[in-house]
Amino acid sequence: MNWRYPLQLPEHNEREFARVVVDRNGRTLRAFPDALGVWRLPVTLEQIAPAYLQAVIQYEDRWFYFHPGVNPVAIARAAWQNLRCGCVVSGGSTLTMQVARRLYPHTRDMRGKLQQALRALQLEWHLSKDEILALYLNYAPMGGVIEGVEAAAQMYLDKPAADLSLSESALLAVLPQAPSFLRPDRHPQRARAARDKVLRRLLRFQAIDNAAYQQALLDPVFGRQPATPQQAPLLARLLIQAYPQQRLIRTTLNGDLQRELSQQLQRDIQLLPRQHSAAVLVVHNPSHQVRAYIGTADFGDSQRLGHVDMVQAIRSPGSTLKPFIYGLALDQGLIHGASLLTDAPRLRQQYQPGNFSAGFSGPVTPQQALHFSLNLPAVQVLEALTPARFYAALSNAGFHYQLPLAARPNLSLALGGGGVSLWELGMLYSSLMNQGQLFPLQSVQQPITAQANQVPRPLLTPAAAWVTADWLRNPLPDRSRSVAVIQPRSFGWKTGTSYGFRDSWAIGITPEYTVGVWFGRPDGTPSPGYFGAVTAMPTLQRVITMIDRQPHWPAPPSQVQQINACWPLGRLASSTPSDQCHRSVSGWSIRQLVPPTLPDSANPIAANPLPVLVNQQGQRINARCENDGKNSTRRLIQLALWPVILESWIPAAQRLSHQLPAPAPGCESSLIIGRTLQITGIEPGEHIRSTQRNSAGERQLPNLALGANGGVGMRYWYINGIYRGSSAERHVLTIPLRRNGEQHIVLIDDQGNSDRMTVYAD
Repeated sequence: MNWRYPLQLPEHNEREFARVVVDRNGRTLRAFPDALGVWRLPVTLEQIAPAYLQAVIQYEDRWFYFHPGVNPVAIARAAWQNLRCGCVVSGGSTLTMQVARRLYPHTRDMRGKLQQALRALQLEWHLSKDEILALYLNYAPMGGVIEGVEAAAQMYLDKPAADLSLSESALLAVLPQAPSFLRPDRHPQRARAARDKVLRRLLRFQAIDNAAYQQALLDPVFGRQPATPQQAPLLARLLIQAYPQQRLIRTTLNGDLQRELSQQLQRDIQLLPRQHSAAVLVVHNPSHQVRAYIGTADFGDSQRLGHVDMVQAIRSPGSTLKPFIYGLALDQGLIHGASLLTDAPRLRQQYQPGNFSAGFSGPVTPQQALHFSLNLPAVQVLEALTPARFYAALSNAGFHYQLPLAARPNLSLALGGGGVSLWELGMLYSSLMNQGQLFPLQSVQQPITAQANQVPRPLLTPAAAWVTADWLRNPLPDRSRSVAVIQPRSFGWKTGTSYGFRDSWAIGITPEYTVGVWFGRPDGTPSPGYFGAVTAMPTLQRVITMIDRQPHWPAPPSQVQQINACWPLGRLASSTPSDQCHRSVSGWSIRQLVPPTLPDSANPIAANPLPVLVNQQGQRINARCENDGKNSTRRLIQLALWPVILESWIPAAQRLSHQLPAPAPGCESSLIIGRTLQITGIEPGEHIRSTQRNSAGERQLPNLALGANGGVGMRYWYINGIYRGSSAERHVLTIPLRRNGEQHIVLIDDQGNSDRMTVYAD
């Protein structure tokens, strides 16, 4: 046997601590008691307020650091006082003896007292004074199943032991003397009298001055009813499983914010049916730390499946990934802020989605496309970027976009054709405020986790990240379809709705915070009528206002410039001839890149601008035309072409059929020019009413009898953004309307020629 251990000290079970998850300030979020249901939270001397340590030593055992575990003077004094009184006035137990009694229980007779004294001597032999004091502070009885100063501070006072005031320290220092009798939540008057007794002793022993004493006496005594903390219960459960050996897990959460947002979400969810839930994630962008984690709207509500963590659940992201399609395309020189994008039906394409809202907007910029969450421009840009490159860029940056089994990246990625979690979306959007770098999110404080997995990965350049974030600073969503000038807001946002109304998303960014909100049913059942802009967006607005009321938007990086570009070519206005600049549009550019408008896949004419050879009279000719030997009079003009499918959205004078000079007599042209397409059968602005009534006597919705003049090949009809059928030349198509009110009709032929009009069903 080692010479230091002549008396072997029996081991006690040091793992009999509750497992506790605390916020960044040390306040309990959720705790899991030991096997016996005891709430004992581990704490070290350094984590306890000095006032409490002083109160314990002065009141319980002034000579603690001098005696060998047993204080004969204290025992003799206690015996004499008790003998004179004929009752128990005081005890002679030292702090070491009290620790011995807690760790090694004994009988209350003389033999038990002797055993307690011997165990105290053993403890002093084996442990240092600070180690013994730490045991006392962790095991002291504090009432009921509460043991130790940290558990008492958290349960009764809702604060860590490190934050105890002088009066609170005195209150908890005396509590182990009679835990049930002095509980502040049940007997505040008794607890106050006992606290004041401790304060008087501290004053008498000159441990505190009279001013501190008088101030402490004024503090009220109040203890809340101990209850199991249930803040961030789902994150706590996740961390307890992730760190099974860790008794105390310090998170990065702000406990006050966590509580406030949890209560707000419980109020918001009352507006939805009983089976719905919600989740909120708040990320501090500079530190990449999670400040609030609400994985469910109501943890205790089984109807809302409150046990399901919707921060980690894999769901369809809807439109929330569109900004990163535009950001990557911007970085790779495919578009700029004033690029001409097309919001119109996709002809002869395998993937032909519609827009979430009825109708089409025609020519739009990237910011306008993001503002109205238009599907078709996003698919157009993703097609140019390619789904494979988009998916690879996300994966290489550490973002996990889960595809269906055996699926390959395709154009549906733009509209949520895969699965992500709110956690991943929070990390992704936070990169826009971290110069395009994706940092793994942190929910626990170091050193629990290693720094090795905290290395950021690049997704966008700083310039592209700034522009993408700025594109999100749009007016709050409304029912307007206008693409007028957009005034920037103080925060960026994006909403999303997955297929079948299963998921409603709203993501917001400020320089300081990223906030993600999800609403829906955890079981994946569709919720028609509930979508991001009306379901999740109001909650996002409240959260942003709560945490960052007046964010200061950063200035653009040096590689970002404001440009004026000309539509339809998309080139700089300063380098575009005036006759080719049909519309001047301003926007951001990065690294002085001003790529031309994306190719028009529906246009059989490849060149843009289109070179056209004309004679002296301005008539169209070609190189094989006879010209009476006057070749010197030939000249070449350049015609700026709009995408064919957008021609019904632009002034007639800018359409190809109007720009193109008339052919010279007898001079054939190789140009394929379609005939002008025009809707017939109705007039723009016409009001249509049915005379038919149903069996209940209600007026039925009218039918539209639609025909067309001109055009090439089949005609394709869209009403309110939805494909309703096709018709051949000189054929009238009858289409029953599905609702009253404004009806947006778009007609397209096989060559991409289009016409559109608006009528009204009464």
